[in-house]
Amino acid sequence: MENHNNSLIASIKNNLSKYESCSSDFDLNPDMAFNQKLNFLEASVLIPILTFKQDLEILLTQRSVNLKNHPGQISFPGGKKEKFDISPVETALRETEEEVGLNRQLVEIIASLPTHKTATGFIIRPYIGIVSQSFQETLQCDEVDEIFTVPFDHILNEKNFSVQTRKWNGSQRRYYIVPYGPHYIWGATARILLNLSRALTQ
Repeated sequence: MENHNNSLIASIKNNLSKYESCSSDFDLNPDMAFNQKLNFLEASVLIPILTFKQDLEILLTQRSVNLKNHPGQISFPGGKKEKFDISPVETALRETEEEVGLNRQLVEIIASLPTHKTATGFIIRPYIGIVSQSFQETLQCDEVDEIFTVPFDHILNEKNFSVQTRKWNGSQRRYYIVPYGPHYIWGATARILLNLSRALTQ
């Protein structure tokens, strides 16, 4: 099992450096009004891959239902870039430490994914981080309701992804989902996970 995990990590390092396909919420919705000159807010997220368990797992959060943006949705730890952040990866590490208590010293950044633009006006830079030892999870309760993990193999199987439709701002919007157990993972989070899956399997 350790050899399998090491092989996956090596694949992430090698393949993600070649993956250049940026994505957006508008890919599935070409008719949705979209101003290319929209002033997107910069945000960064961390995709923490936990290697201290028997199988690789990805850590995700469920956002607080009281948040203004994307309340109650499944997301990666991360957030909007602040003026004092010296780099996008600093944003991801700072927000992760604040939201779930993962000390940045325990995270080895090994790669990044291309950016993803959201219909709500954010441009997200995802970073892949290896977490090789356990840590004390500490939720920032005003932002995070729950922390959970998804097996990495679940993400690697593209058959677990599908497209659904719902009404948004008066029109039908299509979006990716990749449900796991009771967790409905959809939208930008699902699309970023799909990008990760495709980068490693195609």
